[in-house]
Amino acid sequence: MKDVYLLSGFLGSGKTTLLANVISHFKDQGLMPAVIMNELGELNFDSQAVEEGVPLKEMLNGCICCSGAEKTEAQIQSLLAEAKFDVLIIETTGAAHPVEALDAVYSPIFADELNIKGIVTVADSKRWLMRHEMTPQSRSLFLEQIRHAHLLLANKSDLLTEEELAKVTFEMQAINPHAPLLQTTNAKVPLKMLQAMEATARPEHIEKADLGHHLHLSSRLVDFTGQEFTQEQVEDWVRTLPQTIYRMKGYLPIAGNSKPMLFQYAYGLTQWMPEYVKMAPKLVIIGDHVDAIDIIGQ
Repeated sequence: MKDVYLLSGFLGSGKTTLLANVISHFKDQGLMPAVIMNELGELNFDSQAVEEGVPLKEMLNGCICCSGAEKTEAQIQSLLAEAKFDVLIIETTGAAHPVEALDAVYSPIFADELNIKGIVTVADSKRWLMRHEMTPQSRSLFLEQIRHAHLLLANKSDLLTEEELAKVTFEMQAINPHAPLLQTTNAKVPLKMLQAMEATARPEHIEKADLGHHLHLSSRLVDFTGQEFTQEQVEDWVRTLPQTIYRMKGYLPIAGNSKPMLFQYAYGLTQWMPEYVKMAPKLVIIGDHVDAIDIIGQ
Protein backbone atom coordinates (compact mmCIF):
# COMPACT_ATOMS: atom_id res chain seq x y z
CA MET A 1 0.00 0.00 0.00
CA LYS A 2 1.04 3.57 -0.67
CA ASP A 3 0.98 6.13 2.14
CA VAL A 4 -1.02 9.30 1.48
CA TYR A 5 -0.54 12.65 3.24
CA LEU A 6 -2.89 15.64 2.93
CA LEU A 7 -1.45 19.11 3.52
CA SER A 8 -4.03 21.60 4.75
CA GLY A 9 -3.89 25.28 5.64
CA PHE A 10 -4.74 28.79 4.47
CA LEU A 11 -2.95 30.57 1.65
CA GLY A 12 0.29 31.99 3.00
CA SER A 13 0.49 29.66 5.99
CA GLY A 14 3.57 27.85 4.68
CA LYS A 15 1.87 24.84 3.09
CA THR A 16 3.92 24.87 -0.11
CA THR A 17 7.14 25.26 1.90
CA LEU A 18 6.07 22.19 3.85
CA LEU A 19 5.45 20.35 0.57
CA ALA A 20 8.99 21.07 -0.62
CA ASN A 21 10.41 19.95 2.74
CA VAL A 22 8.40 16.72 2.74
CA ILE A 23 9.42 15.85 -0.84
CA SER A 24 13.05 16.31 0.15
CA HIS A 25 12.62 14.15 3.29
CA PHE A 26 11.15 11.23 1.37
CA LYS A 27 13.72 11.40 -1.43
CA ASP A 28 16.48 11.33 1.20
CA GLN A 29 14.93 8.05 2.40
CA GLY A 30 15.07 6.61 -1.11
CA LEU A 31 11.29 6.93 -1.57
CA MET A 32 9.69 8.43 -4.67
CA PRO A 33 6.85 10.84 -3.85
CA ALA A 34 4.04 11.80 -6.20
CA VAL A 35 2.15 15.06 -5.78
CA ILE A 36 -1.35 16.38 -6.47
CA MET A 37 -1.63 20.15 -6.16
CA ASN A 38 -4.97 21.91 -6.03
CA GLU A 39 -5.54 25.63 -6.56
CA LEU A 40 -8.63 27.79 -7.04
CA GLY A 41 -7.08 29.94 -9.78
CA GLU A 42 -6.23 29.11 -13.37
CA LEU A 43 -2.47 29.22 -12.81
CA ASN A 44 -0.60 27.24 -10.18
CA PHE A 45 2.50 29.20 -9.28
CA ASP A 46 3.26 26.76 -6.44
CA SER A 47 4.09 23.90 -8.79
CA GLN A 48 7.66 25.18 -9.04
CA ALA A 49 8.13 23.83 -5.50
CA VAL A 50 7.91 20.29 -6.89
CA GLU A 51 11.28 18.92 -7.95
CA GLU A 52 11.84 17.76 -11.52
CA GLY A 53 11.18 14.05 -11.93
CA VAL A 54 8.48 13.90 -9.24
CA PRO A 55 5.11 12.75 -10.70
CA LEU A 56 2.77 15.75 -10.49
CA LYS A 57 -0.92 16.26 -11.16
CA GLU A 58 -2.44 19.73 -10.93
CA MET A 59 -6.09 20.64 -10.38
CA LEU A 60 -6.68 24.26 -11.35
CA ASN A 61 -9.70 26.50 -11.04
CA GLY A 62 -11.46 24.08 -8.73
CA CYS A 63 -11.50 22.56 -5.30
CA ILE A 64 -10.39 19.13 -4.13
CA CYS A 65 -13.64 18.82 -2.21
CA CYS A 66 -17.32 18.88 -3.22
CA SER A 67 -17.60 19.09 -7.02
CA GLY A 68 -13.89 18.39 -7.44
CA ALA A 69 -14.02 15.04 -5.69
CA GLU A 70 -14.50 13.07 -8.91
CA LYS A 71 -11.59 14.91 -10.52
CA THR A 72 -9.41 14.03 -7.54
CA GLU A 73 -10.35 10.36 -7.84
CA ALA A 74 -9.49 10.48 -11.55
CA GLN A 75 -6.11 12.08 -10.83
CA ILE A 76 -5.26 9.43 -8.24
CA GLN A 77 -6.34 6.60 -10.54
CA SER A 78 -4.22 8.11 -13.29
CA LEU A 79 -1.18 8.26 -11.01
CA LEU A 80 -1.70 4.69 -9.84
CA ALA A 81 -1.89 3.50 -13.45
CA GLU A 82 0.84 5.64 -15.01
CA ALA A 83 3.47 6.58 -12.45
CA LYS A 84 5.87 4.74 -10.20
CA PHE A 85 5.82 6.21 -6.72
CA ASP A 86 5.93 5.16 -3.08
CA VAL A 87 4.20 8.04 -1.31
CA LEU A 88 1.40 10.41 -2.40
CA ILE A 89 1.35 13.99 -1.10
CA ILE A 90 -1.75 16.09 -1.75
CA GLU A 91 -1.64 19.84 -1.20
CA THR A 92 -5.21 21.06 -0.79
CA THR A 93 -6.41 24.57 -1.51
CA GLY A 94 -6.79 26.82 1.51
CA ALA A 95 -10.55 26.71 0.93
CA ALA A 96 -10.78 22.94 1.43
CA HIS A 97 -12.57 21.56 4.49
CA PRO A 98 -10.53 18.64 5.91
CA VAL A 99 -13.44 16.17 5.94
CA GLU A 100 -14.28 16.98 2.32
CA ALA A 101 -10.64 16.60 1.31
CA LEU A 102 -10.37 13.22 3.01
CA ASP A 103 -13.62 12.15 1.36
CA ALA A 104 -12.32 13.09 -2.09
CA VAL A 105 -9.13 11.08 -1.60
CA TYR A 106 -10.56 7.90 -0.15
CA SER A 107 -12.54 6.17 -2.89
CA PRO A 108 -13.75 2.55 -2.52
CA ILE A 109 -12.34 1.92 -5.99
CA PHE A 110 -8.72 2.14 -4.82
CA ALA A 111 -9.06 2.25 -1.02
CA ASP A 112 -7.21 -1.03 -0.58
CA GLU A 113 -4.21 0.44 -2.43
CA LEU A 114 -3.82 3.52 -0.24
CA ASN A 115 -3.02 4.06 3.42
CA ILE A 116 -4.29 7.48 4.46
CA LYS A 117 -1.72 8.69 6.98
CA GLY A 118 -3.68 11.83 7.78
CA ILE A 119 -3.95 15.59 7.52
CA VAL A 120 -1.09 17.94 8.33
CA THR A 121 -2.51 21.41 9.00
CA VAL A 122 -0.12 24.34 8.72
CA ALA A 123 -1.49 27.20 10.82
CA ASP A 124 -0.05 30.70 10.61
CA SER A 125 0.57 31.56 14.28
CA LYS A 126 0.34 35.32 13.66
CA ARG A 127 -2.95 34.91 11.80
CA TRP A 128 -4.29 32.85 14.68
CA LEU A 129 -3.74 35.76 17.07
CA MET A 130 -5.55 38.04 14.60
CA ARG A 131 -8.35 35.61 13.69
CA HIS A 132 -10.99 38.02 15.04
CA GLU A 133 -10.26 40.19 11.98
CA MET A 134 -11.18 37.38 9.57
CA THR A 135 -14.65 36.98 8.10
CA PRO A 136 -16.88 34.57 10.08
CA GLN A 137 -16.73 32.01 7.25
CA SER A 138 -12.94 32.12 7.00
CA ARG A 139 -12.53 31.97 10.76
CA SER A 140 -14.84 28.95 10.94
CA LEU A 141 -12.83 27.13 8.25
CA PHE A 142 -9.58 28.02 10.03
CA LEU A 143 -10.91 26.40 13.21
CA GLU A 144 -12.09 23.31 11.31
CA GLN A 145 -8.70 22.86 9.67
CA ILE A 146 -7.10 22.90 13.11
CA ARG A 147 -9.75 20.72 14.78
CA HIS A 148 -9.47 17.88 12.25
CA ALA A 149 -5.67 17.80 11.88
CA HIS A 150 -3.69 14.66 12.69
CA LEU A 151 -0.53 16.74 12.98
CA LEU A 152 -0.67 20.47 13.67
CA LEU A 153 2.12 22.92 12.82
CA ALA A 154 2.03 26.29 14.59
CA ASN A 155 4.12 27.85 11.84
CA LYS A 156 6.03 31.15 11.73
CA SER A 157 6.66 30.78 15.46
CA ASP A 158 9.79 32.91 15.09
CA LEU A 159 7.57 35.95 14.56
CA LEU A 160 5.99 35.68 18.02
CA THR A 161 7.14 36.50 21.52
CA GLU A 162 7.40 33.62 24.00
CA GLU A 163 4.17 34.79 25.63
CA GLU A 164 2.33 34.92 22.30
CA LEU A 165 3.64 31.50 21.30
CA ALA A 166 2.48 30.00 24.58
CA LYS A 167 -0.97 31.51 24.01
CA VAL A 168 -1.17 30.11 20.45
CA THR A 169 -0.07 26.65 21.58
CA PHE A 170 -2.53 26.52 24.48
CA GLU A 171 -5.49 27.70 22.39
CA MET A 172 -4.82 25.40 19.43
CA GLN A 173 -4.34 22.38 21.69
CA ALA A 174 -7.65 23.19 23.38
CA ILE A 175 -9.39 22.98 19.99
CA ASN A 176 -7.60 19.78 18.95
CA PRO A 177 -6.21 17.77 21.89
CA HIS A 178 -5.76 14.69 19.66
CA ALA A 179 -3.03 15.97 17.35
CA PRO A 180 0.62 16.48 18.24
CA LEU A 181 1.43 20.21 17.93
CA LEU A 182 4.81 21.35 16.68
CA GLN A 183 6.01 24.95 16.79
CA THR A 184 7.75 25.47 13.45
CA THR A 185 9.72 27.96 11.41
CA ASN A 186 9.57 27.53 7.62
CA ALA A 187 7.28 24.50 8.18
CA LYS A 188 10.17 22.21 9.11
CA VAL A 189 8.91 18.93 10.54
CA PRO A 190 10.81 15.69 11.27
CA LEU A 191 9.92 12.84 8.93
CA LYS A 192 9.29 10.52 11.88
CA MET A 193 6.41 12.74 13.02
CA LEU A 194 4.78 12.42 9.61
CA GLN A 195 5.26 8.67 9.49
CA ALA A 196 3.76 8.28 12.98
CA MET A 197 0.44 9.69 11.79
CA GLU A 198 -2.52 7.34 11.58
CA ALA A 199 -5.90 7.95 9.95
CA THR A 200 -6.85 4.55 8.56
CA ALA A 201 -8.51 2.05 10.89
CA ARG A 202 -6.96 -1.41 10.70
CA PRO A 203 -8.35 -4.76 11.86
CA GLU A 204 -5.88 -5.01 14.73
CA HIS A 205 -6.97 -1.60 15.97
CA ILE A 206 -10.63 -2.45 15.67
CA GLU A 207 -10.10 -5.53 17.84
CA LYS A 208 -8.50 -3.30 20.46
CA ALA A 209 -11.26 -0.71 20.35
CA ASP A 210 -12.81 -1.92 23.60
CA LEU A 211 -9.47 -1.37 25.30
CA GLY A 212 -9.60 2.31 24.49
CA HIS A 213 -7.74 2.56 21.17
CA HIS A 214 -9.88 4.95 19.13
CA LEU A 215 -8.67 6.88 16.10
CA HIS A 216 -9.60 10.55 15.73
CA LEU A 217 -10.86 11.65 12.27
CA SER A 218 -10.23 8.52 10.27
CA SER A 219 -11.26 6.23 7.44
CA ARG A 220 -12.32 2.59 7.49
CA LEU A 221 -12.76 0.22 4.55
CA VAL A 222 -15.36 -2.54 4.97
CA ASP A 223 -15.61 -5.51 2.58
CA PHE A 224 -19.08 -7.09 2.23
CA THR A 225 -18.07 -9.99 -0.02
CA GLY A 226 -20.43 -12.93 0.52
CA GLN A 227 -23.07 -10.80 2.28
CA GLU A 228 -26.38 -9.35 1.15
CA PHE A 229 -28.82 -6.83 2.64
CA THR A 230 -32.07 -5.08 1.88
CA GLN A 231 -32.06 -1.30 1.53
CA GLU A 232 -34.27 -1.14 4.63
CA GLN A 233 -31.68 -3.03 6.68
CA VAL A 234 -28.97 -0.61 5.59
CA GLU A 235 -31.15 2.42 6.35
CA ASP A 236 -31.96 1.01 9.81
CA TRP A 237 -28.24 0.55 10.47
CA VAL A 238 -27.47 4.09 9.31
CA ARG A 239 -29.93 5.46 11.86
CA THR A 240 -27.92 3.83 14.66
CA LEU A 241 -24.70 5.62 13.69
CA PRO A 242 -23.41 8.55 15.75
CA GLN A 243 -23.36 12.08 14.30
CA THR A 244 -19.57 11.87 14.16
CA ILE A 245 -19.85 9.67 11.06
CA TYR A 246 -19.60 12.29 8.32
CA ARG A 247 -19.33 10.36 5.06
CA MET A 248 -19.85 6.89 3.63
CA LYS A 249 -19.55 5.83 0.02
CA GLY A 250 -19.21 2.54 -1.75
CA TYR A 251 -21.03 -0.36 -3.36
CA LEU A 252 -23.44 -2.45 -1.28
CA PRO A 253 -24.81 -5.91 -2.21
CA ILE A 254 -28.60 -5.52 -2.16
CA ALA A 255 -31.02 -8.45 -2.32
CA GLY A 256 -32.64 -8.78 -5.75
CA ASN A 257 -29.88 -6.87 -7.54
CA SER A 258 -27.32 -8.74 -9.61
CA LYS A 259 -24.77 -5.93 -9.06
CA PRO A 260 -23.98 -3.97 -5.88
CA MET A 261 -25.69 -0.56 -5.69
CA LEU A 262 -23.80 2.70 -5.35
CA PHE A 263 -24.47 4.03 -1.84
CA GLN A 264 -23.57 7.45 -0.47
CA TYR A 265 -24.17 9.03 2.91
CA ALA A 266 -23.49 12.60 4.04
CA TYR A 267 -24.52 14.19 7.34
CA GLY A 268 -27.63 12.07 7.86
CA LEU A 269 -28.79 11.83 4.24
CA THR A 270 -28.49 8.70 2.08
CA GLN A 271 -28.47 8.26 -1.68
CA TRP A 272 -28.87 5.05 -3.70
CA MET A 273 -28.07 4.61 -7.38
CA PRO A 274 -28.08 1.50 -9.58
CA GLU A 275 -24.64 0.41 -10.81
CA TYR A 276 -24.32 -1.21 -14.23
CA VAL A 277 -20.81 -2.56 -13.75
CA LYS A 278 -20.14 -5.22 -11.15
CA MET A 279 -18.07 -3.36 -8.57
CA ALA A 280 -16.44 -4.90 -5.51
CA PRO A 281 -18.83 -4.68 -2.52
CA LYS A 282 -16.74 -2.28 -0.43
CA LEU A 283 -17.73 0.70 1.69
CA VAL A 284 -15.54 3.57 2.91
CA ILE A 285 -16.57 5.18 6.21
CA ILE A 286 -15.17 8.56 7.26
CA GLY A 287 -15.65 10.18 10.65
CA ASP A 288 -14.39 10.43 14.20
CA HIS A 289 -13.53 7.11 15.89
CA VAL A 290 -14.77 4.95 13.00
CA ASP A 291 -12.88 1.97 14.46
CA ALA A 292 -15.33 1.91 17.38
CA ILE A 293 -18.67 1.61 15.50
CA ASP A 294 -20.60 -1.60 14.85
CA ILE A 295 -20.85 -2.60 11.19
CA ILE A 296 -24.00 -4.07 9.68
CA GLY A 297 -23.80 -7.85 9.34
CA GLN A 298 -20.52 -8.06 11.29
